[in-house]
Amino acid sequence: MSHQIDARLAELGIELPQANPPVANYVPYVISGNLVFVSGQIPQWNGERPYIGQLGGDVLVEDGVKAARLCGLHLLAWIRAAAGGDLDRVARIVKLGGFVNSATGFGEQPKVVNGCSDLFVEVFGDAGRHARSAVGVSALPFNVAVEIDAIVELRP
Repeated sequence: MSHQIDARLAELGIELPQANPPVANYVPYVISGNLVFVSGQIPQWNGERPYIGQLGGDVLVEDGVKAARLCGLHLLAWIRAAAGGDLDRVARIVKLGGFVNSATGFGEQPKVVNGCSDLFVEVFGDAGRHARSAVGVSALPFNVAVEIDAIVELRP
């Protein structure tokens, strides 16, 4: 194992959070063939949820971007677990599904979800470029601002 991605994370000053267990009746990820389907992750750190509320309401776009990045860090923690602890096994990030808790009339969901997309490109380079959805919803679990799931291709 060369640990190039771990070195890249260190170079970027990125610390991954503890992969938190699911809060309901689901698993954090499923592996099918070379694909990993990672369940939706919310923005939390050490049990705290700093980004609560709706974008276009009580949450600023800049904070939504930070919330999406934090979702991305949790996705990376679960991707690492699915890859047996070796992020170098990531062949590419295939797709992200971004859900943004949005007030009526808010339309900047793509900008918000860029917080996660930009993180994955920073970490994985071209392999971090992905297909994506950025959808506005009227509510999310625990009233968090953002939730993001992922599909990732692993090398054998």
